[in-house]
Amino acid sequence: MHLPMVVGADGSESSFRAVDWAADEAALHGLPLRIVHAYRWDRYEGAALARELGEPSGSVAPEDILTVAARRARRHHPGLAVSTEAVAEEPEYVLLREARNASAVIVGTRGRGDLADLLLGSVSLTVATEAVCPVTVIRAHHDNRAADGRHGRVVVGVADGPTAAVPFAYEEARRRGAALDAVRAWRCPTHETADHPLLAGLPERVHEERAAKELAAALSDAPADVTLRRHTVEGSARRVLLTASHEADLLVVGRRRPGQFGHRLGRVAHALLHHSACPVAVVPDTA
Repeated sequence: MHLPMVVGADGSESSFRAVDWAADEAALHGLPLRIVHAYRWDRYEGAALARELGEPSGSVAPEDILTVAARRARRHHPGLAVSTEAVAEEPEYVLLREARNASAVIVGTRGRGDLADLLLGSVSLTVATEAVCPVTVIRAHHDNRAADGRHGRVVVGVADGPTAAVPFAYEEARRRGAALDAVRAWRCPTHETADHPLLAGLPERVHEERAAKELAAALSDAPADVTLRRHTVEGSARRVLLTASHEADLLVVGRRRPGQFGHRLGRVAHALLHHSACPVAVVPDTA
């Protein structure tokens, strides 16, 4: 049984961009697409919905939103299997439940106007933090097509220890025919800086070599059919990955298993969801 790609649609331009991305992803992976609308999203009067319906969107039924979303998905992929459902429940609960039987969940960021579109909505953040499957977040300024990316490049942030993000990134790069840049950020603590001229640069080299070994270990099972490029970069992971996102079609990061305080999204992933120049896939560890 092939689990579908799931995308949330609320009638906003942001959600329709997520539908476009989800349709591409479903086609790339040979999976069905499931489009879900939650009744309790506030009614959205958006230009995108009005254009698709050919009339003002002041009074929109859930069926209208789903019809438009399915139409957009099939426009680029006529043979794609698409199913839709409207549910009278809060959107985060609906999407988290859908995630239990999904290959991935795709969400947009909801906002009214340019300023609001800069903010990551609570629904998107909750789903990225708690879903049991990978979640891709599409921002208003991101490319909305997963296929034929502008850069031909997927980036994965490699953290300490094994992570499900790496094999996920392999598959995403393979499906797109894109190169995969695996990035390991490293820093040298200031207290290790040596004043002696003969030792200048030694602490930095030690940390860089350690990062290179950790990166090599994380990529030891890299498939031969993926073009893989390894990068160790000095700096905070947040800054390094944000910089890399400007020349990437997709940025992949991991999310650790829940600890004693429940589900938590790391500071780096949180920052990337808010500021990345490209869509971000958050991949939870399962073991």
